[in-house]
Parts: sequence; structure tokens; C-alpha cells
Amino acid sequence: ISSILLLVLSPIFFIIIIILFLFEGKPIFYSQTRTGLNNKIILISKFRTMIINAETDGPQWSGKNDTRITKLGKILRKYRLDELPQLISVIKGEMSLIGPRPERPEIEKLLKEKIPHYNLRNLVKPGISGWAQVNYHYGANLDDSINKLSYDIYYVKNFSLALDLIILFKTLKIIFQAKGSQPKT
Repeated sequence: ISSILLLVLSPIFFIIIIILFLFEGKPIFYSQTRTGLNNKIILISKFRTMIINAETDGPQWSGKNDTRITKLGKILRKYRLDELPQLISVIKGEMSLIGPRPERPEIEKLLKEKIPHYNLRNLVKPGISGWAQVNYHYGANLDDSINKLSYDIYYVKNFSLALDLIILFKTLKIIFQAKGSQPKT
């Protein structure tokens, strides 16, 4: 499915690459380490939506009206187009289309210390979209992470093709309505 999506969406990829190059310059892609299945560290790529050197003070959550996000980045995030390069991680077998969103190891370390059972979300492959993403707004703090974990644990316990299809259709609805890409705080 990911290979087909990559092929079908390739014209959108090329348009985004050209627009990013013309208006934002290089680099076009942004790579980050994330925690995957069984706590294995994986590398994911996204289209760059923030200014260069946005995290000189270290990893941090993106907040509402984050000044580090570029104008073009706001559009890419609103329609979730910045996530498209992660299809390559799915093809490589490191991610799934559906599953808990992989977190950055630096942030996950803090969350594991503060939230009981946080590690349960790593019992399945991380996904581009997940139950928490379609049912809860963009997380930007510890309280959001606690709430999103309840959705992730529900997904891990109730993993099924039927649930994945529900998440897929809810994801498409969110994308076409351009909702939920901004944190509430």
C-alpha cells in the first residue's frame, strides 16, 4: 500500500520539493531519530517545516503559534503533507501506516519517567497516523501525552484490521478538513 501511495503521490512530492526549494531553500527534508517497535531507534524523514536551526536549545514540543514554523511549513502541517516522506520508513519496515506516533528518544525518556506504562505503546510498530492522532489534538505537553497514551494503549490492546481501517478513514477526514494540526496550548 505504501509503495502504491508513494507512486500515486509522487507528483505532489515533486511539487512540494520544488516549492520548498524555491521559497525556503535547502534542506528540503528534515530527519529525526524516533523510538520504534521494542524501543529500537529509527530515523524518520519529513519535509522541513521549521526554520533552520530551530532546535538550537535542544528538542522541544511545538506550541501554538510556534515562531519556528515557516509560512509554507504551516500549510504543509495543516494538510499533513510534511509526513509524506515517512512512507519510505513504512516501505523499509520500520513503521506502519497505522500505529502510535513514534516519539523522539529525548522526549520519550522524560515521558517514561513521568507517565506509568508509557513504554506499552512501543509494543507495536509506530505509524504515520494512529488512534491518538485521530481522536486527540496535536500534543504539546505532558498532560497531552498522558491523554494520548490512553488512546495508544487502547490501540495496542485492540489492534485489528477493522480498527486500522477506521483510523485510515478518520485520518483522511482530518486531512481534508485540515483539522488538528495545531496544539491547543
